Amino acid sequence: MIQRFIELGEGYGDLFELRELITVNSHRFKHGFIFVSTTKGGQPVLSVAAAFEPATEGGFMPIYICREGIPENSKRLDLFEETVKGLGHEPIKMDVKHSSAYAEKKFYFNHLIAILRLNHYIPPMQ
Repeated sequence: MIQRFIELGEGYGDLFELRELITVNSHRFKHGFIFVSTTKGGQPVLSVAAAFEPATEGGFMPIYICREGIPENSKRLDLFEETVKGLGHEPIKMDVKHSSAYAEKKFYFNHLIAILRLNHYIPPMQ
């Protein structure tokens, strides 16, 4: 099984695409995540992500993410939470390091995948 983050953007217009992906693929939707990071200036920023069940063929498990562009207490966050709750799920909130703490984005995404596996939100590597 391959688990990979697919970055849609920073949570502006692409947040609506993420909501559409969740709604259209509701039969595959597994979890909605809110990752809280702190910028160098001390301001919290949020990333929202949606994990889906692996594809029937190939075993690819996508995790779509809008990375670090959503401020706390914003209407965009409310829209994401409403979408996830509308499918009977509760968004999972986690504090994580800001992606700028990593040399490359791929290391940041690998770290997030490890955290999600350790907490049993996504299956272990096979």
